[in-house]
Amino acid sequence: MRISSVTMFEQSSASINRQQTDFLEVSQQIASGRRVVNPSDDPQAASRAVRVDQSKAVAEQYAEARVSVRNSLSQTESILNSVSDAVTSAKTLLVQASSDTLSDADRQSVASELRGVYETMIGQANATDGNGRYLFGGYAESAPPFVKNTDGNVEYKGDSNIREQRIDASRRMPAAENGETIFQSVPSGAGYVAEAVKTDASGSPLTGPAARNDGSVTFNGPQVVDVNNADYGDSFRLNFAEDAASGEPTVSVQRFESGTWAAYDPAGDGSLTEAAYTEGESLSFGGVEVTLSGRPESGDQILISQAGSEQREPNLFRTMEEAIRVLETPAETDAEKADLRNTLNTSMRDLDNSLDNVLTVRASAGARLNELDVVDSVGSNRMLNYEQTLSDLVDLDYVEAISEYSLRQVGLQASQQAFVDIKGSTLFDYLR
Repeated sequence: MRISSVTMFEQSSASINRQQTDFLEVSQQIASGRRVVNPSDDPQAASRAVRVDQSKAVAEQYAEARVSVRNSLSQTESILNSVSDAVTSAKTLLVQASSDTLSDADRQSVASELRGVYETMIGQANATDGNGRYLFGGYAESAPPFVKNTDGNVEYKGDSNIREQRIDASRRMPAAENGETIFQSVPSGAGYVAEAVKTDASGSPLTGPAARNDGSVTFNGPQVVDVNNADYGDSFRLNFAEDAASGEPTVSVQRFESGTWAAYDPAGDGSLTEAAYTEGESLSFGGVEVTLSGRPESGDQILISQAGSEQREPNLFRTMEEAIRVLETPAETDAEKADLRNTLNTSMRDLDNSLDNVLTVRASAGARLNELDVVDSVGSNRMLNYEQTLSDLVDLDYVEAISEYSLRQVGLQASQQAFVDIKGSTLFDYLR
């Protein structure tokens, strides 16, 4: 078989090109630190690496979301701590104002200090995060959630939703709380609250001067005496009237049922229907007990309802407004003094419920911060797994690569030397 010089040159050239290609591939791998530089190097590994890289990118997005949620919850927890301090300060001021030794001027001084606490609460309720979004407005985050109406009372303008953010593939976490949850709610199991306020036919408390009693009747309680009573948890109302014959005050108990107020007398003996009022007596009904003092006027009412019920919706700002109102009003008549005592008693119970609620919400925020730590730990382990998988798929074994590099270098040098030897092989060198 005859092999031409052209064939030898072509084969030698092709051999050098192959050796150069192999040598270049190893050089690229060493330079990049990756075994799979191009998809053609290992199509299956390259395909799996793309999927792992995508999962890693999603995990990184979740990690960034957790940072955002953590910042929001940390701000929420800090603000709730300030709110709880403010509620505690308000309760302390009301206890101070309840002293009979204080004059009207002293109570007005307390009211001034209480108004400062009130304004501080409004500022905290309208707090924003680092991006200018209002924390406690739900998804209505572009405007202040709490604003004063024309009467000077604070109203909630946010929505009832809680802003959530996905922090992991299977977990959406509330990133904040809405204002209703903090300032217009009570914890589950909150007890009864009494309020000397008149109500309309639907059971809703009246507002303004029409809501105030005209007499000097005051209450102590309500105290729970039987939580197993069949009617425990219902709303009740004490109605005061005047006996037509004697002109003496009478009292009757009503219960709110089926959307209206109805006479209440579970014993059937008339003990809770209209009866003569006796100062200092205690009335028991529905598992609670109330002690009455002072002299009522016809038309006076005392609402006794569980905090958070339909008849008495909780509102921390309304509680503060009522307390400030009564402290700023001189208590000269018996009716005004009764209004002062009843309002302060009601406000202190409301503040206790509000403090319990704020602490409950704060505990919830703290629990979510703890959960974020757990999810962060799981996410970090997942990221390590992704990085290890990517390393196994595409990263370079430098020991093996350097050995391959040396081998390819020797092969290339051998090909080049062989080409030189073949090129120099000619019969003309032997002709003399």
